[in-house]
Amino acid sequence: MSCYDRRDLGLLLLRLSTGGMLAAHGTQKLFGWFGGHGLEGTGQFMESVGYAPGKASATAAGLAEAGGGTLLALGLATPAAGAAAAGAMAGASAVHAPNGFFAQEGGYEHAAILGLAAAGLAVTGPGRLSLDHALGHVFDRGWMVPVALSVTAAATAVVVGARNRRLRLSAEGEQEALFEE
Repeated sequence: MSCYDRRDLGLLLLRLSTGGMLAAHGTQKLFGWFGGHGLEGTGQFMESVGYAPGKASATAAGLAEAGGGTLLALGLATPAAGAAAAGAMAGASAVHAPNGFFAQEGGYEHAAILGLAAAGLAVTGPGRLSLDHALGHVFDRGWMVPVALSVTAAATAVVVGARNRRLRLSAEGEQEALFEE
């Protein structure tokens, strides 16, 4: 590997696997591919777990996963792509957290590892085997990393916080209804 080293190959493999998985999950949400439920079904699910409006939430999650995943795989706009995917996975982790850590119990393990890998790629960069490198890092400047991650963290905190409030109010309403009976 003349001008490329092990780090570049490792980053390529990490980008392709993480980005490919994210893109596949995003297309399940957006288009119903790979056994997914498309926007309608995913929107209904999103509503059922507290993300409202459901269809808009499904669209945002699908775009963050499919778009962020594709860009990560290509190594293009890596800070923004990694941040978008990490934000979507933080939202997914919030849904699965009550089930514990392990995926076989419905936990957040899978979402967490995808989100952390995406965030790690945003911080580390895509390596030399990437479109960012080929384009002279026009979309991968050092200042973009903290900006992308900060904006995504703030937006994710607002969205997940609103979901948690919605769920808490719903649970309180159900308890009040039980006491009235």
